[in-house]
Amino acid sequence: MRAAAPSRALHAWLTDAVLVAASLVDVWIHDVGPHHPHELAVALLASVALLMRRALPLPTFLLTLPTALFTDAVFATLVALYTLASRTHHRVPLAVCALGFTVCDLTWWSWPSPEFTDLDDRQALIPLSYSVAQATAPVFLGQLVQARRELSLRLVEVSEAREHERLLIAQSVLATERAQLAREMHDAVSHQVSLIAVRAGALQVGSRDAEAKEAAATIRRLSVQTLDELRHMVGVLRASGSRPTELTPQPSLADLDRLVAGSGIETDLRTELPADLPPPLQRAVYRTVQEALTNIRKHAPGATARIRVQQRGGTLRATVTNTAPDRPALSLPGAHHGLIGLRQRAELLGGTVTSGHLRDGGYELCLELPADGTP
Repeated sequence: MRAAAPSRALHAWLTDAVLVAASLVDVWIHDVGPHHPHELAVALLASVALLMRRALPLPTFLLTLPTALFTDAVFATLVALYTLASRTHHRVPLAVCALGFTVCDLTWWSWPSPEFTDLDDRQALIPLSYSVAQATAPVFLGQLVQARRELSLRLVEVSEAREHERLLIAQSVLATERAQLAREMHDAVSHQVSLIAVRAGALQVGSRDAEAKEAAATIRRLSVQTLDELRHMVGVLRASGSRPTELTPQPSLADLDRLVAGSGIETDLRTELPADLPPPLQRAVYRTVQEALTNIRKHAPGATARIRVQQRGGTLRATVTNTAPDRPALSLPGAHHGLIGLRQRAELLGGTVTSGHLRDGGYELCLELPADGTP
């Protein structure tokens, strides 16, 4: 847009310069010379006045009108009349200006007795028709250009209004879908997780086996944590269309030890990161480790894990590697949305996520991000 404005200004100045040059040629063609100084003066004034036709169309026309009275070089007057017609919505003053041009064109000024065209003579109808045509042509053309310009603006406004309407409809549909999703999460998922928490609590109280008690306590704690996160997610979904809402509480690197301890996987965790790491990077590392541990529990039962989180130069690198499983994995539903979400999160932060099987049967998930958190 900034580059287009100077281009339009340059085009306008070039157009005006060409029109001034054409007006001067018109003066030369009609032999308006030094032997008639008053005619030459009004002709030159009319030519120069075209430079201000865009800013002051009516004064420009009035300055060019005398050349139609004193000379036959009326090009500048016609251009000024066209400019006025293309920039005014007042039809009565425009008609008066066109009539004034017609009268001046039919009059030959010779002081003190100007000569008027004898309209009683049939032959006078020819110059009268010619003058009327000269006056109406630029008026009609200017009004046509004005109508076209206004129609283009209206079309742009209509297009913007339709785009805004489509956006509102899309937002309304999205809000409806989010509200439905929130209901489903509350009615189905929350209900099931609540039952798990209740059964785990009953098992923790009623069991005499220490390992069973510990497992039941872990299940209950994870269920309660999941319910808390679901409650916040339902709140975010139901708040769609209002002010932006964050999922709270947001995890950080300080929560990694608790995440690893509650995973039930033998894990070697080592982190070498500065304490002032931006929160988006901390969340990305946490979610990557969380997804990796979840996949190990699902697909590599009995495997051990090694987690390395470190910063080298301007790159943050988090790697989660697990050994081969020591027993067959249970068949659990999965659509690989976890890895897709990790890759999308990493791309938003200017990083990448890679994963793949190792030769010893293990698996590795690696996250790389710019350390400043800038894409």
